[in-house]
Amino acid sequence: MTPTIITVAGSDPSGGAGIQADLKTFSALRAYGGAVLTALTAQNTRGVTGVLPIPGAFVAEQLDALFADLDVRAVKTGMLGSPDVVEAVADAARRHGVRNLVVDPVMVATSGDRLVDDATVEAIRDRLLPLAAVVTPNLPETAALLGLPAVAADEAAAAAVELHAKGPAALVKGGHAAGPDSVDVLADDDGVLELRVPRVPTANTHGTGCTLSSAIAVGLGHGRPLRDAVRAAKAYLTDALLAADQLHVGAGHGPVHHFHAWWTPEGTPA
Repeated sequence: MTPTIITVAGSDPSGGAGIQADLKTFSALRAYGGAVLTALTAQNTRGVTGVLPIPGAFVAEQLDALFADLDVRAVKTGMLGSPDVVEAVADAARRHGVRNLVVDPVMVATSGDRLVDDATVEAIRDRLLPLAAVVTPNLPETAALLGLPAVAADEAAAAAVELHAKGPAALVKGGHAAGPDSVDVLADDDGVLELRVPRVPTANTHGTGCTLSSAIAVGLGHGRPLRDAVRAAKAYLTDALLAADQLHVGAGHGPVHHFHAWWTPEGTPA
């Protein structure tokens, strides 16, 4: 049976991140996707120029409509933006008994700029993480969740363990680190697992965090154990990055190629 996965996130009109990347990932990995909007953005591959938030009450209304009709196997959150929206998502997760909640805590831009205020960080940490199956922060987001000025790559394992103590399994992503390998660290009830692959030399990395967390949600929705879902998601993202330079989208950081296994830019089957 094809699982239904819901993304709760902001919209990226350039198609590389946010709900657009999530829905592409769901489809590429053979899942049906629903989408709850938390914000509209004006952005492209060069950056974000505007954000129009959606009120928390309407986020809750969207979630209620989907859960009243669809057999939802997993939920993935991305940019939530405000404590009001975090509270709405947490309340809906409890009300509907959400299974397989994957929290991608979108807090810090690639530039290092904080995208949300301290109250939103606290709401994600205190209200949403206890309900989650797994949280997938990058290094700056890990630091924000733990109240630290920074987390270095060699501190990722200890930080993941500390996050796991707050409830969910924690996958601390190493994409912001330097070095020849991209190293993610998962802390769960079975201990610490390091996932290491050669770093892909591409500037087309827009939406990598959205894509990885969405792929994990699909794996969980298909009934895979968490570690298997994380391994498969990491492999899918790596292949999407390897194919990213084929797309030639935009003048900034372009998207990964979500459908690399299905087609090439020349129109021939992959």
